[in-house]
Parts: sequence; C-alpha cells; structure tokens
Amino acid sequence: MSRSSLFSAVTQIRPTAAGFFDVDVHPDWSVGGKPNGGYLLAMLGRAAAMSSERPHVTAASAHFLRAPDPGTAVVETEVLRHGRTVSQVRARLLQGGRPAVEALLVTGTLDESATPRWSGGVPDPEMAAFDICVRLPPSTPGGGAVPILSQVDVRVDPATLDFQCGRPTGHGEIRGWLRIPGEDRLDAAALLYAVDALPPATFDIEFTGWVPTVELTAYVRALPVPGPVRVLQRARLIDGDRVDEVSFVWDAAGRLVAQATQLAAIRFA
Repeated sequence: MSRSSLFSAVTQIRPTAAGFFDVDVHPDWSVGGKPNGGYLLAMLGRAAAMSSERPHVTAASAHFLRAPDPGTAVVETEVLRHGRTVSQVRARLLQGGRPAVEALLVTGTLDESATPRWSGGVPDPEMAAFDICVRLPPSTPGGGAVPILSQVDVRVDPATLDFQCGRPTGHGEIRGWLRIPGEDRLDAAALLYAVDALPPATFDIEFTGWVPTVELTAYVRALPVPGPVRVLQRARLIDGDRVDEVSFVWDAAGRLVAQATQLAAIRFA
C-alpha cells in the first residue's frame, strides 16, 4: 500500500470492473487506530461520482457498521436512478467480504456561478483568523494518538480551545479552520471529509476519548474558493450513550459550502 498521505492519493479509487473499485485505507488518516468517517465517505463519494458520470457529490447519508483496518478494501456501487439533473447511487465499502460503510449518495453538477437566494437560517461564520487560531497536535487531551492531525492542518479558535487545557466551557461548540496540504482548493469529495474534520464538539462538554460516528448525513452546497475552510461543530443533545452534532463549513470568502448532521456513540466515565 502506498504511504503517500496526500488527500488526493489516500482517497484514490481504482476501477476493477463495472461498479467495483479498489481503495487503500491509509493508517495515518485515523483517530486512535480507527479511520476517520469523513475520510472513508470521501472515497465512497469519488466512486459514486465516477459510477454516475456526474462530477460532484451533493448529498450523502452513510451508516458506519464497523471500522475497517488499514489496507486494501473494495468499494461497490449501484446507480439506482439517473435523472435529468441528479443521480442516486448506493455505495458500500467492504473489507474481507464484510461491509464496513453503507451509503446512499446524490451526484450532480454544482454551478460555480450560482449564489444563495436566502441564507437566513445559517449561523454566523465569524471566527478568529487562520493565523490566530491554534494548530492541534496529533494527540487528544488524554494522550490518545490522532495521526490524522499530522496529515491535515486543523486550527481551533482560541475562544473554543479550553477543552485542550481540561477546562471545557459546557457550550458544546468548537470553531476553527481546516487546510489540507496539497489541496489548494477542496473538491466536493474533500468537503465530505471537512464536515467530520474537527474534534467532537462534546470535548467542550466533557472529554471522553473517541466518539465514533454511527450515521452521517452531509450536503455539499457549493465548491469553495481556494484556501482553507472555516468549520463550526456543535453538539445538540446527549441522551444515553448517543450524541448528535451539526457541522457547517464555509470557504475563505464566507460562503457556506457544506453542512452535516451526525449521530455518534459516547460514553462518559
């Protein structure tokens, strides 16, 4: 398996037959030994776009059944409908014949010249400037390994960084920036990773270690301008051993380019 850590390389798909692709799950795009969910979804997004012959994933709903191991895996796709403007595609990632991720995706063509007609329901994208925000080290506050943070540049607004010092505010919100080295301008598949790139917003409530995603629904709204993207992650409800979080991603010009909701497992001491 290639050890290249560039996002375009670690999400590369290799067609082997109609609707089948080989992929490599890279060990360095992981948290505590488990591959990041958005990273896996990006590979499914690339396969769905190629299978449907439409350039952009615009929506995805993925269920994470188990964490695949680093190494070769297979992505299988089925075009369910090919309409006038969008296609619906079923995609699954399998390893050793066992499904790890199941997803339904919508593909289409994003209009780079379009502008929002109304955005009154979108939160304020303002946060500290990229150079003022603090880059996260490749470890959790508890000392757990986060190799993926050696591959990407995630910077957190100092106003939401108290969780790093063991003093969570209880607001359940983390704001910051994401830059993927080697990717001056994120494509639609990379935005599927961006919505899952920040630490869990629950760290600002109480540190719990890994918060594995159970289900993730993402929308890609526009293609970003070149440069890093701004990300806001919020927890909305913790009930039992589940938490739901929302994520918003803006490009450097302040346009909302992606958003997501996810349900994750959580266990407090």
